[in-house]
Amino acid sequence: MLANQIAAGEVVERPASVLKELLENSLDAGARRLDIDLDQGGVKRIQVRDDGCGVPCDELALALARHATSKISSLEDLEQVATLGFRGEALASIASVSRLSITSRTAATDAGWRLAGEAAAPEPAAHPVGTTICVEDLFYNTPARRKFLRTERTELSHLEEVIRRLALSRFDIGLQVRHNGRTLQQLRAAEDRAGRGRRVAAVCGDAFLDQAVELESERNGLVVWGWIGLPTYSRGQPDQQYLYVNGRMVRDRMVAHAVRNAYRDVLYHGRHPAYVIYLEVDPAMVDVNVHPSKQEVRFRESRQVYDFLRHAVEQAIAGVRPEGAPAPVSLQSAAPASGVAEPAPQQQPMRLHSGGGASAPGLRQQAFYQALQQPPAAPLRTAEQLADSAAGMPPLGFALAQLKGIYILAENDNGLVLVDMHAAHERITYERMKQDFADAAVVTQPLLVPVQVSVSERELRAAEAHSGLLRELGLVVEQQGPQLLVVREVPAILRGADAESLLRDILSDLVEHGASERVEALVEDLLREIACHGSVRANRQLSVPEMNALLRDMERTERSGQCNHGRPTWTALGLAELDGLFLRGR
Repeated sequence: MLANQIAAGEVVERPASVLKELLENSLDAGARRLDIDLDQGGVKRIQVRDDGCGVPCDELALALARHATSKISSLEDLEQVATLGFRGEALASIASVSRLSITSRTAATDAGWRLAGEAAAPEPAAHPVGTTICVEDLFYNTPARRKFLRTERTELSHLEEVIRRLALSRFDIGLQVRHNGRTLQQLRAAEDRAGRGRRVAAVCGDAFLDQAVELESERNGLVVWGWIGLPTYSRGQPDQQYLYVNGRMVRDRMVAHAVRNAYRDVLYHGRHPAYVIYLEVDPAMVDVNVHPSKQEVRFRESRQVYDFLRHAVEQAIAGVRPEGAPAPVSLQSAAPASGVAEPAPQQQPMRLHSGGGASAPGLRQQAFYQALQQPPAAPLRTAEQLADSAAGMPPLGFALAQLKGIYILAENDNGLVLVDMHAAHERITYERMKQDFADAAVVTQPLLVPVQVSVSERELRAAEAHSGLLRELGLVVEQQGPQLLVVREVPAILRGADAESLLRDILSDLVEHGASERVEALVEDLLREIACHGSVRANRQLSVPEMNALLRDMERTERSGQCNHGRPTWTALGLAELDGLFLRGR
């Protein structure tokens, strides 16, 4: 019992920890429906009933024994865990700090059996096929730990977050949740795409689904899919980030870092993206046996996973097709005007999917990307040419006028489009400069006085293991002592940067994440500043052809919906919205 209570310190932190373990056991048992009853924030009672395979009578007592599990039978099983639970610690730990009872029945028997607390033997009990576990009076025998529990409302919020994670992890599971006898949540199993969308909207809110795009990519045995919020749906805290690896909800800093970097170019500083992402990898390539909570994982090919995930999210945000997808019909621009950027290289729009709703601002971004997938068969023409023909409108329409030297007013098939001309041109210029920089080899600048940097043993090993990567980044680094590195060359574009701080930051990233984008981030910051100063300024008068050229460039440029600082570059008012402003049709 003492060993179980010690183990419970890691497994059972609060009622939410208990609920997580019970739900995972139900899913491993093949449940398709879960009924969850909670009292007083889970402190008084947590009961989970499932319709899984059940536990045979002669194994009920064994199920509560420490390290007893039917999910792992060999070392090979442990190296490629496919179940959510596998340690055999949860029920024993929970039973040691609560009053626990388990009632179960298998399909092979006509009646169920119940084992309560420390009873010597199970007793017959009426029960359908499946299992019910009831945990009452949590921490009744460890009052010191009970004092650390928060208010009922706070503990309930943690329980609800566990339920949200479960609801998103298994769309095929039906859920009913009650607290103090009141129904909080009732979700039907979702078997098709529309049903999954409804489940995501029910859990994350309609606003998220309205302003999210679907993510789907596969490469080298890695698969990622899910929903990622548009930059316009960024949040002040990372409270809507759900990541699943092979169906297991995890919190992985390396993966979170990859997603955050994919959004780096389109979010305000301090804002956080929202996403529901499912990553599927070979179970043998991921170690889930890292911590008793099973929320941390380690990837054997962490760099490959990092690059794959970041690239997939970047592509979805940029609105381009995955590599190898058929190219869309070309969009031909109106004649470029002097002083406005030439059209960017043709990109391949990615197929994005709307979650529903029609009035959210994010849908205007989605409609733009979706319109790019079906460009008109005839070449795009000037406004004058369009008036005399039946050619279709481009997604951002044709320019009508310039307002206050800041905004471009354009007309498309849906209504009025307003564009911040400086913000839009800034993104176009920046994306072109990034592409030019990526296409050219990194030029290094030798330092007149090499910079010595004292490092730890871990940092030194990271520098040795990633010496090739450092050279690719334009850093020539040599070891000069047991814990001393010397920086001899830096990227020419960063010749004024603090070489010591740059190297330390890169080594810190390599130690923690196995990857670093420090040089890339600094280069992009510099290019952003150049693009900002090199773009058309406010109060500059543009001709109609110049404005149309800018609109066409936007349609060809990745991430053109946001400027380099994360602000939107355009918005739209549909005809119905315009009619509403003037009460037309009432």
